[in-house]
Amino acid sequence: MKRNIVQCSGIPLLAFSATVALSVGNAHAQTVTPAKEAPLPAVSTDLVPLPDELANVVASGVTADKVGAAAAATSYEAQAALATLESTSARVDQALVAFLPRLSAKAAYSRLSDFTPPAFGTGALVATPAPAGTLNPSPTIAANFSFPLVLNNYLLQAQLAIPVSDYFLRIAKVYSAATHAEDAARFDVIAARAKSSTDGKIAYYNWLRARGALYISFQAQNDVRTHLKDARNALAVGHASMADVLRAETASANAELLVERSRSLHEVTEKQVVIAMHLPTDDRLIVGERVDVPPPPYVGNLKLLVNEAHSQRPELKSIELNAKASRANATLLKAGRYPSLIALGEATYANPNPRRIPASNDWFPTWAVGAQVTWSPNDVGSANAQGNEWDARAATLDAQKQLVRDGIELEVHHAYNIVREADLAIGTTRRQLVSATEAHRVARELFTHGRATSTTLTDAETDLLRARLEALNASIEARMARVRLEHAAGRVAKAMVVTPR
Repeated sequence: MKRNIVQCSGIPLLAFSATVALSVGNAHAQTVTPAKEAPLPAVSTDLVPLPDELANVVASGVTADKVGAAAAATSYEAQAALATLESTSARVDQALVAFLPRLSAKAAYSRLSDFTPPAFGTGALVATPAPAGTLNPSPTIAANFSFPLVLNNYLLQAQLAIPVSDYFLRIAKVYSAATHAEDAARFDVIAARAKSSTDGKIAYYNWLRARGALYISFQAQNDVRTHLKDARNALAVGHASMADVLRAETASANAELLVERSRSLHEVTEKQVVIAMHLPTDDRLIVGERVDVPPPPYVGNLKLLVNEAHSQRPELKSIELNAKASRANATLLKAGRYPSLIALGEATYANPNPRRIPASNDWFPTWAVGAQVTWSPNDVGSANAQGNEWDARAATLDAQKQLVRDGIELEVHHAYNIVREADLAIGTTRRQLVSATEAHRVARELFTHGRATSTTLTDAETDLLRARLEALNASIEARMARVRLEHAAGRVAKAMVVTPR
């Protein structure tokens, strides 16, 4: 089944008249073509079907939030972090198993080679003392004696080992280190998804900027073509010189180059959005967010934002948990300085049982219990050295945490100031655009009536183009600054959820 999506050729801009109609399915969108001589490239409406989880993204128009959500869900960086999380979770499972006493079982069969066992005794007649009350001793024969030979040997054995000392010195620390590492890996996944989401939103707004710049380049091309047409008419009636016409032709050629460059940038930035969302299609997307309306004023206290970032950013939590895991590993390794006590229990059911002498060709059970203490003075030095190594790693992570903490605080300050500047720039660029638009109108009228030179009109067109681009940039930068501030404060990461095991 194929989905038909119609590309709209214009987007609403600050103080720019552009009608946008989005269409999905068999409906048709009314498009706006700023310049008939150079319309936006046609886009095929025959798209490859999308996965169910991404179908609504394109079908209802692409917004920054949808791009961010899709980028976070399909991020390869997040997938790599998730694989690391699975690895640390497996180590937690191993640590849990270590709490159980070690039970082992053994079953064996062996066939022994046959031979004639040696006999004990001579077989000679020997006089034995007469019993009390008798007169004559009675002769007896010293019989030959030998151990029975059992050729088929069967063994069933079970052993239970309880690491008594490890329960207090090692196993608990292994589990603690593993759980800290698992929690740190979980925050790494959150950080990767938050970064991918933010990068996806930034890519989306860069695409809107490039798309708006393409539309503005068409407007500028129309203005320059009108200027060239007026210059030629003025030359025909003697109100302009050939230099004015040549100047207008140069401006027209530059406008065509600007359109082509804007078109290339638009295609590249659109491809960045497609890659960020990992959409299985190369076709154009539909704009689903307006940029002609200024965002609401940002309300927030800088100090509270910094505190929020310090408490919410997953990078800090990951480093802190990794430091705890390193300290747990240090304690674990230093436990090698102490003796190891193991309680043992064993049950044997064998035919013949080796503890039964002489051997008997039948099944016989035996058991044994005991304890084992092992210690080596050499372990003291190596355990201290290994433990100190992990303590040093923990100290390194503590210093790294403070470094990241300072960087986050600076990031919040920078993003907060950019938001304030961007909001102020919206009002300033609006006034500049109104002024440039009016100056261009007056310059064109004066040139048409022969009261101004082509240079004056060209300068007015250049100022108008600059004002349009600055107005567009102000609108885009205000939105991008909010995205960066939300990420810096940890709010993007706070919304990310990693399903526990």
